[in-house]
Amino acid sequence: MSGIVVLIIRILLAIALYAFLGWALYTIWRDLRVQTLVLAAQKAPAITLTRMGMDEFEPASFQKSEIFIGREQTSTLPLLDETVSGRHARLAYRHNQWWVEDLKSTNGTFLNEEPVNTMTVLVSGDEIRVGQTVMRVEIAPKE
Repeated sequence: MSGIVVLIIRILLAIALYAFLGWALYTIWRDLRVQTLVLAAQKAPAITLTRMGMDEFEPASFQKSEIFIGREQTSTLPLLDETVSGRHARLAYRHNQWWVEDLKSTNGTFLNEEPVNTMTVLVSGDEIRVGQTVMRVEIAPKE
């Protein structure tokens, strides 16, 4: 074979290889996009936090997938309690479950009177204590 034919075959093989790689990357990107849309469509079930021992407090219900509890006014659930840190705890909906996490608060976060050292799963009826504030957790059933 002549050198020109070999060069043309090499160029065609390179084009075929790059076309295959482009097609494979496009397919992976498309599948990831569909999975992202499916996961984004999943809504977190409503979670209700009711302060214990306070008659005037209305239960707070949330539909968000992340709730920050703390003394800061920018918190999702601001608490007027001097024993609560600015950003004290976080409730997050992940892997089809609600989780509680202490955000390195000064006085700690407690779940059913046990200290929360790592992210811990929440269930209906649990009690969370941040500072001196105790809240009962109620999780609505999934739709």
